[in-house]
Amino acid sequence: MGEIELVPDRKLFIIHSVLFFYGDAANDLLSKQIAEDIQQHWNEASGKVVINNIAFNVEFDIEGIWSRSLSPQMVHENYGPRNNYFRLEEFASGNISFVDAINSNTGYFKLDNLLNNSTTAAHEYGHTIGLVHPEELDIRGKGTPGIMFPRGSIVDPPFQYNPQAIAGDNTNGGTMNPFTRKVTQADIDNLRLNKINFNNSRFAKLGDFSSVWHEKHLQ
Repeated sequence: MGEIELVPDRKLFIIHSVLFFYGDAANDLLSKQIAEDIQQHWNEASGKVVINNIAFNVEFDIEGIWSRSLSPQMVHENYGPRNNYFRLEEFASGNISFVDAINSNTGYFKLDNLLNNSTTAAHEYGHTIGLVHPEELDIRGKGTPGIMFPRGSIVDPPFQYNPQAIAGDNTNGGTMNPFTRKVTQADIDNLRLNKINFNNSRFAKLGDFSSVWHEKHLQ
């Protein structure tokens, strides 16, 4: 979830999001690193949106905060459109990171999904601002997979876990290595920013409030 700021004189859309992390694996440095990783991936696309034949640049401003004293009440009662809340733990049921819905502001992250330049956090952030997985998951011949392609997608050999594996052979690494995903202009287009209605202060909400507090998953 985020808040869009329209800056007409600079021809700029700025999407502001603040990510509050809680849980046993959260700390100050990691919270900042995850936010920087998401911001880098989404700004790497140098996204554009065209309004009335004028091209605006799209920039993402992502802040990560370790919220040591976060409580369920604070999550449930938040109405700040920039605020997102993610529990961060070493263990997660199902062995995956997730957000609570498309257009949401809460979720649960598994620590090792987020390390070593993974694109998981950037992918899950895409869900919070309204993006879904593409319907066509066999994109051989179409180059770099976009950020919203899920694990298991069928891609060209350079983007597989094992470039020598037969495409689609999940056992031997013949599916997409999520580290190879990139945010593309198509991802920016799918946000439909040209349809956004701004208030008189030139701000608008992107996404919605799921407001779910997550208890720690037990092994």
